[in-house]
Amino acid sequence: MIAIALNITIAFIALAVVLNVYRLVRGPDAPDRVLALDTLYINAIALILLLDIQLGTRIYLEAALLIAVMGFIGTVALAKYLKRGSVIE
Repeated sequence: MIAIALNITIAFIALAVVLNVYRLVRGPDAPDRVLALDTLYINAIALILLLDIQLGTRIYLEAALLIAVMGFIGTVALAKYLKRGSVIE
C-alpha cells in the first residue's frame, strides 16, 4: 500500500515540476519567474526525498539539503536583485 502511495505522490509532484517549468518559461514578469523557481526547487527536494524513501536508503538526504540551501540563497539573491537592482551593496 505504501509503494502505491509513493508512486502516486511521485507522479503528482512530477506533474507539479512540469507546471513549474511552464510558469518559469511563460511567466508574465520576473517575480512570477522567481516564485516558479522557488517552488521548483522545493518540488525537486520532495522528489529526491520520495526517491530516498522508496529506495530505503539515506544516500540522497545530503543532496536534498544542498538543494535546499542553494535554493534559499538563490531566492534571496534574486529577490534582492529585483528590489534594489544589485545583490551586493
